[in-house]
Amino acid sequence: MKKTGNVLGLAAALLFSLGLAASAHAKSHAWTGWISDSACGAKGANAGAKDCTMKCVKQHGAKYVFVNESNKKVYAIANQKAVSESDLGHEVVLHGSLTKKGSIVASSITAKGM
Repeated sequence: MKKTGNVLGLAAALLFSLGLAASAHAKSHAWTGWISDSACGAKGANAGAKDCTMKCVKQHGAKYVFVNESNKKVYAIANQKAVSESDLGHEVVLHGSLTKKGSIVASSITAKGM
């Protein structure tokens, strides 16, 4: 029994490290758009939605999402802690990589034009 547990633990560690290596080599992109919440999606992609987005995330369990300005496509943000309140309510440039599942791992979020 103990050998099986060790083999499974080693296999899990190997798969985890391979996943980290793959994500480290993912191609970085920059997108322009808005930070919204998963409840409102593209409807929350505007300057007046800051308070609504904060309320939905903090009080109702919604998640931050990114809305691409050019095509209004909504992307989940994999690392929620990358978003700060200062990112809400104005157009931003999000740098990051797209996962195989279609979410974005954000490396930076800055106000457009800065």
